[in-house]
Amino acid sequence: ARSALLLPPKGSATLGNASSSPTASPRSLGGSPRAPPEDLSSEPYDRTQQRILFIGAGMESNAPQLQVVMNAGFSVNVVANLPNPEAPNFPMYQFLPMVKQAIDAYQPHAIACASLGGAYMMALWQSGLWSGPSLVINRHPQLSGLPKDVPVIVCHGSNDEFYQYPREHLETFLRSGTPNRSMLFYTANSGLLGNGYTREGDRHNMQSLVQYDCLPRLLDAAMCGSDPTMHLMNSWNRFVTEERLKAEQWLGFRPEDLRRLWQSEEQRGFDETITFDVARGTEEYAKVETLFKAQPTVPRAYTDMNPGMWQTLEFVRMERVENGMQEDGNASPYCRALERGIQAQGLRFRPGLHTKWAFHGSSAVEEIVSNPIAGFQPLMSGSRAAALWGPGTYFARDAKYVYDGGFCKINPDGTKTMLLCLLMSGIPCLGDPNHRGVLPIRQGRHRYNSSVDSISNPEIYVTQTPGAAYPAYVITFRS
Repeated sequence: ARSALLLPPKGSATLGNASSSPTASPRSLGGSPRAPPEDLSSEPYDRTQQRILFIGAGMESNAPQLQVVMNAGFSVNVVANLPNPEAPNFPMYQFLPMVKQAIDAYQPHAIACASLGGAYMMALWQSGLWSGPSLVINRHPQLSGLPKDVPVIVCHGSNDEFYQYPREHLETFLRSGTPNRSMLFYTANSGLLGNGYTREGDRHNMQSLVQYDCLPRLLDAAMCGSDPTMHLMNSWNRFVTEERLKAEQWLGFRPEDLRRLWQSEEQRGFDETITFDVARGTEEYAKVETLFKAQPTVPRAYTDMNPGMWQTLEFVRMERVENGMQEDGNASPYCRALERGIQAQGLRFRPGLHTKWAFHGSSAVEEIVSNPIAGFQPLMSGSRAAALWGPGTYFARDAKYVYDGGFCKINPDGTKTMLLCLLMSGIPCLGDPNHRGVLPIRQGRHRYNSSVDSISNPEIYVTQTPGAAYPAYVITFRS
């Protein structure tokens, strides 16, 4: 006879000592766990107090994923000895009591599965045995739709060897769930650069989940009690330094925030002069320099050439862009429209989450900063070599990426110039060279607002609308 044996990996809780585990929150079989807030910094959230139950079927080759969740501090148990649900005429409802026994005994805050386990997850939802936070790795063919009012994250890679779906199919599948309660974590190939890709989509084992604390952050998002996408986006801040975050906050996150620093008449930006020197020794100069020289807290996904030299380069000139016509007529109206669109989806607009500081390299710096209407022309842009993540204007989180990629403007005296820009990035999706400037639908009639090179740890942002970026500073330096 089969039994609902939970095999605890080394270091995890066991059923035998469940009484000494943290007290379970009221569950659903109904309720919601005590969840990490949307803003991770607003109140404490302790991963060691969260219990994750993995459905064992399909997890046999996913030991690294289990390990990364345990290393993150979660308490983990696995429901083992579950048979293959893809067997002909498989009697699923004969085996669901095994999983229910495990749920009752362990009282998990979230249930996760991979591959074959998706069939068991679907049966749990359909039978009403689980309606709490759920994380699914690889969309199993028996997953026909998502339950309503249940937080669900589905992870899938474009290079999955077994379960192959067009991206549009997965996006439609996600929209069968409740808005702001479900999320697709998707990885895919970039466009070709030469004979290869700059990033590749996951295969069935989804290697990206064990990088950058990704799977633990997705579990946080599933249990957050609010929109999981917003929660994951908030976690991107951990990949930049606290010093940079403070500098960004000082500069501001809305186009109108920048005007307090303007020197033009009445700070209107209608002077004949558009760029104004930022004096060395000022706080403004120091904050912009901090952003420019900041390195990420984890290694970049792209080649980082000679990182040591970045701290020793020489600043030649820093100029503030005061283009009132471009700010009044393009950036600010777009930001207000973006705010209304996000609020219409039942979400709170958060400057610093839905707006970002990023860098742009171009030979047309003067044209961008002086254009009275729209400095950036997304549909005429792309990366220098190709539109790897779809058409649009490309921005980098890190200035050094712009430098390493050779995107800076090279001046006659050998100095180099790039732009520091305020982006109105909104809610981004993974980029795709086939997007052709039109991004997927997120909810109802609302589309995503921009695209990125990674949903886990984005380093590149692509905007498709002229008003989605304002060129705030021109930085000239010598390496």
